[in-house]
Amino acid sequence: MGSEKIWDTPWKAQNEIRRRISYPRVRLIFAWHGISWGRGWRIYGSPIIQKHRCSRMNFGPGLQLRSFVRSNPLGPNHPVLLATWKKESSLEVGANFAMTGGALVASSRILIGNNVTVGANSVIIDTDFHPIGPEDRRLNPAEGKEADVIIEDDVFIGMNCLILKGVTMGRGSLAGAGSVVTSNVPSGVIVAGNPAQPVREL
Repeated sequence: MGSEKIWDTPWKAQNEIRRRISYPRVRLIFAWHGISWGRGWRIYGSPIIQKHRCSRMNFGPGLQLRSFVRSNPLGPNHPVLLATWKKESSLEVGANFAMTGGALVASSRILIGNNVTVGANSVIIDTDFHPIGPEDRRLNPAEGKEADVIIEDDVFIGMNCLILKGVTMGRGSLAGAGSVVTSNVPSGVIVAGNPAQPVREL
């Protein structure tokens, strides 16, 4: 039975072989950045990690990251990127987090709960990176506004979404594919669009 399943979906077998081959290199990448390896992690391809040495970056058990193109039918357009930009920055991720491609970029704080899934090529970011006004950009090009992002338990974020600074997504909420989420999302609500608006309750 097991053999039959492998032949029915040979790309899954190829993904698993490739994951195992890359395992030592991936472990080394996390260790180099001072991130403890967790129980039940499954990392498909090497993520890009940009961690300030004095920042916090922690992940719970059951982490799944998919970075190489064939690891997901939706095809990540670049490896998963995990970044903490400043010494005060914090990226804290709970158990059973799954993400394909895309990026988590914390200048202040990103806090993600348990059982959160992020679709292919989505980005969660807590900073504008750059000031809005042209004079401010000339004087302080790296001093964009920032505000914490909180993603509560059991949230699902569809592919190609953008979750911006200051957003809290309530427990069990869902962002439809391609959404640009600029304001808080109540628990148990589907939002979609640009800017994302409530569609219905779950």
